[in-house]
Amino acid sequence: MTSGQQADEPSSLSSAITGRCPRCGKGPLFSGWVSFAPRCANCRLDFSAFNVGDGPAAFLIFIVGTITVIGALLLDGAFEPPWWVHLVWAPVAAVLTIGGLRLSKAWLLAQEYKHRAREGRIAE
Repeated sequence: MTSGQQADEPSSLSSAITGRCPRCGKGPLFSGWVSFAPRCANCRLDFSAFNVGDGPAAFLIFIVGTITVIGALLLDGAFEPPWWVHLVWAPVAAVLTIGGLRLSKAWLLAQEYKHRAREGRIAE
């Protein structure tokens, strides 16, 4: 357990994998496939106070793109299938993107909560 984490709070990874609130571990984190709920239904933690931003999407472009291109090249090099076989990469990329976006957004929100990250302010 880290210094900022309460005894009953789930870890950031378990919160991300289960899609549950980082404070109580019970309420759902998402209201849609990749959109956050406004707040936790159980402990009322306001999810809109956290700013995950576009970081997860930017990383996923590179990761999913690399996986699909390497997969397509390996498939084509090993079996030389007809062109239409490569249409399988569209749903594979979609599933990897949505699953990865959900997981990474949840993990980043849990990390922001755990470390009490807030927008920077100029000290006067």
